Amino acid sequence: MSTEAQPTEQTDDNTPAEPPASPPLPAPHTAVTPGPRAARLQELFATSLAHTLGKVSWENLAACYPTIAANSPNLLKGVRKTMVERLETMCKKEFDRIMETRGVIPKLNELESLVSEAVHRRVSSPSTSEPPTPPHLLPPTTVLQAHLFRLLSSSQSHLNAKLQNTQADNERLFAEIQAQRAEISELAAALERVCADIDAANDLLREVIDEVAAEAREREVEMAGA
Repeated sequence: MSTEAQPTEQTDDNTPAEPPASPPLPAPHTAVTPGPRAARLQELFATSLAHTLGKVSWENLAACYPTIAANSPNLLKGVRKTMVERLETMCKKEFDRIMETRGVIPKLNELESLVSEAVHRRVSSPSTSEPPTPPHLLPPTTVLQAHLFRLLSSSQSHLNAKLQNTQADNERLFAEIQAQRAEISELAAALERVCADIDAANDLLREVIDEVAAEAREREVEMAGA
């Protein structure tokens, strides 16, 4: 199917826009094609299986069933052929299942890569450098740290991510608390202003009430004298 070239986007100043970024490359994977060690394992299995099935020969089977071998050899040969083919098929299927379930070929290929890398490092390393300490001579602490390094690194990354999330939540909560404190301060100031207005109104009313009471007393005295 033919494809047409897409027009290049341009900005306002007629300058062609940069093309979009290319998609990320897929993660590398271990090849499933058998390497030297995996191929040798398969060859060894095939040889061992052929050697084992070779023990079920016509001579051995005829010695176990001499009467049938003498009277119906073709029948016994057919049974032997069917049995050998059946056993071979079952053994191969089980071997392939174990190889696939355990990931034998990828792991052996990975071992090939590690061995090749180790050989390359040994060859390319300067002759004056000190030889590495054999693993069986390393102290237990170093061996333990080497085994736990990947697990601890993953756990540390996970904990760092949780710590960053917690710090972000704390900052957000702190900002909310600061805003609430400012709002409470404003409400308290407004309440103090209202209380001050009420006190001032009470003082004014107190003066008016005193004047009204004095006038009332004067009226009573006047009415009593009359």
